[in-house]
Amino acid sequence: MPRASRPLAEALADRAVLLDGGLSNQLADQGCDLSGGLWSGRVLAERPDQVEAAHAAYARAGAEVLITASYQVGYEAFAARGYDRAGTTALLHRGVALAARAAEAADHEVWVAASVGPYGAVLADGSEYRGRYGLGVRGLAAFHRPRIEALLAAGADVLALETVPDAEEAEALLGVLAGTGAAAWLSYTVAGPRTRAGQPLPEAFALAAGAPEVIAVGVNCCDPADVLPALEAAASVTPKPLVAYPNDGSVWEAATATWHAPAHPAPWPVEAWRATGARLIGGCCRIGPAGIAELAAGTSGGGTGHWRQRG
Repeated sequence: MPRASRPLAEALADRAVLLDGGLSNQLADQGCDLSGGLWSGRVLAERPDQVEAAHAAYARAGAEVLITASYQVGYEAFAARGYDRAGTTALLHRGVALAARAAEAADHEVWVAASVGPYGAVLADGSEYRGRYGLGVRGLAAFHRPRIEALLAAGADVLALETVPDAEEAEALLGVLAGTGAAAWLSYTVAGPRTRAGQPLPEAFALAAGAPEVIAVGVNCCDPADVLPALEAAASVTPKPLVAYPNDGSVWEAATATWHAPAHPAPWPVEAWRATGARLIGGCCRIGPAGIAELAAGTSGGGTGHWRQRG
């Protein structure tokens, strides 16, 4: 089947659309080595077949949007490992092509979302859960512009401006997108009622309210318990569709590069998210194809309205 035949924004006006889950955990489950600072970017460079297989696993689970393996691919980080600019651009294009192949092989329509991870992701020190990098809007825009240009040139259906910890970085990203005509969603990683950098969520979401390029706003890679209040904050300042794809509630410890799982994973009140305006729903880190398959019934209107992560 060909990739989705209409813009994602049009689909969101009609119904909820199911996102995929965490790419890194699926690659690890497939036996891939994600050690080192490049994380899933290493697998993109060394084992592209495994990246395509991970995308295919999520498509089989029912995912309608596949997010590329470009989250941690940055020109500076790859230059430090011997890649020239052309080589890094080729990797960004490869990430879109792999997701597109998996989309085209699916038995349902699938959109390809090019991941634009935050500046902190390429530092590989957990900075995406802190923000406040000290670069300023201009410096952050200079970092993001070539990545965004490369991903747009690769033909992704939409950009996923994801795991953004800081409203200052969101401002930089939106500035790069302004006037491009590209479609994107903006999702913050949050802690309670604030961004990870400490800004109130209504103020952070309001930055995207007037951006025509932004087709949805919301949160990802956060505790499931923080999703509903964040969506309510977003809905208070913008009528745009909302996006929600939390992790399983685990906390990332950068020093040891390990996740610490919650003793009792909380249920996900998916129907409440949808009632608040969520139209893009899926999972982030530590949510695999089995979890996405369980969510599939909820996004199509079935299910009990709550989903509980197992394991």
